[in-house]
Amino acid sequence: MIGRSQMKYTSTRSEQSVWSAQAIKQGLAPDGGLFMPAVIPTLTEEMLQAYRSLSYPALAAKIMGLYLSDYTEAELLADTTQAYGAERFPDGAAPVVRLDEGLHVMELWHGPTAAFKDMALQIMPRLFVRALGKTGETRTALILVATSGDTGKAALEGYADVGQVKIQVFYPSEGVSTVQKLQMMTQGGRNVSVQGIRGNFDDAQSGVKHIFSSEQVARTLSERGTFLSSANSINWGRLVPQVVYYVHGYCQMVNQGAIHLGEPIDVCVPTGNFGNIFAAYLAKEMGLPIHRLICASNANHVLTEFLERGVYDRNRPFYHTMSPSMDILVSSNVERLLYLLCGQQATAALMTELASRGGYRLGSADFARLRESFVGYYADEAQTAACIKDTFQTHGYLCDTHTAVALHAAEEHRKVNKGFQTLVVSTASPYKFAADVYASLTGTKPRDELAALAMLQDATACPPPLPLQCLDKRTVRFDGVIDPSQMTGAVLDFA
Repeated sequence: MIGRSQMKYTSTRSEQSVWSAQAIKQGLAPDGGLFMPAVIPTLTEEMLQAYRSLSYPALAAKIMGLYLSDYTEAELLADTTQAYGAERFPDGAAPVVRLDEGLHVMELWHGPTAAFKDMALQIMPRLFVRALGKTGETRTALILVATSGDTGKAALEGYADVGQVKIQVFYPSEGVSTVQKLQMMTQGGRNVSVQGIRGNFDDAQSGVKHIFSSEQVARTLSERGTFLSSANSINWGRLVPQVVYYVHGYCQMVNQGAIHLGEPIDVCVPTGNFGNIFAAYLAKEMGLPIHRLICASNANHVLTEFLERGVYDRNRPFYHTMSPSMDILVSSNVERLLYLLCGQQATAALMTELASRGGYRLGSADFARLRESFVGYYADEAQTAACIKDTFQTHGYLCDTHTAVALHAAEEHRKVNKGFQTLVVSTASPYKFAADVYASLTGTKPRDELAALAMLQDATACPPPLPLQCLDKRTVRFDGVIDPSQMTGAVLDFA
């Protein structure tokens, strides 16, 4: 196993080596690449046996400690204990629920914003603030976030009123649910800013990447004692906590008697930006017994085509769906997968091709390696709605729209690939998307999304989580909407 003192990070596009604290502070490598560990740590069966009895905070400290060599074990345990304690996760972090003999759901949405992003964004601000100290940074960090819905609120909640940090979130004004929008627009904190943009998530993400790559913006901010960083999954400090819950989910399945230690499972993940499923791939590469990674997409199924044909092509229609957090055509974390499959030089070339032509094709050898671990499925709107209804009627289990996409993909995969237990990742409370969930169950569209919260509870007898109650009573602080071309000015004004 790689010793903690040896772990450093390099860009996916060139040889630029830094320690983990520097990687977390910067977010994005100077060449535009993403930071990756120089070596993937090893996870043995003996380690898994020991991990089975650990609490979630203790497990998180152990797993992240394999990657974050310049953080002490005491620091990590102190931070994970605060991040994943009962105050923030009163129902426990990442419980595993059995639906049938071969199908299990890991619920990642029991945190303060009712979405899976809490699993990373409750710990990331603590890692980030420590990184500032470890690197001797005295400037104020301005965290820029492009969000398709859930990341924005989770990041705002995690960084609100954190010292030496400001956070600014951009979201597509017509591309998130009313609940998601209200969660962001009513955010408290003296150091936060929220802006809607006219466009989709890819427009927001492209705008943020443009700001990060601007030397003029960097100089202007530095003159004001400020520098940029990110809370999106391009930041390693956001991604590494996600590895933890796959190890946890596997251990829980062993503890519940669903599998024996060492038995492989399939893992199904609804994903748009590819960070969540890439964390599962890292766990597999470490040695977690995962047979196949099932990538679940909605009507914007650019990832399905990539995994089935080895062709990534963003030149296609963009659809607004009932699973908006997956309405993405440029999945940033695919770059990390390419780095592991193809190496730095080829990754840099493919990213240049994506920027110039909007797509690329993998070579046959790289595509064969991709297919060893991944398979892709997608669900259209009718299939998503049907899955919500069928799952509730068959199992008495209420799921959100994104989880329904994953459950549909898992069932499609199980039709032709039997013999493995399947763990489906549930990424949000059904009440985050109450109107679409209610309409899927009843065939009746609610009069508005806020009314749907009460209507869904009446129809199912399942209460909404506390973070989503009384949203309409909270004061709106941020209701501005701008064009993508105005994002740079908004950043400079806020800084």
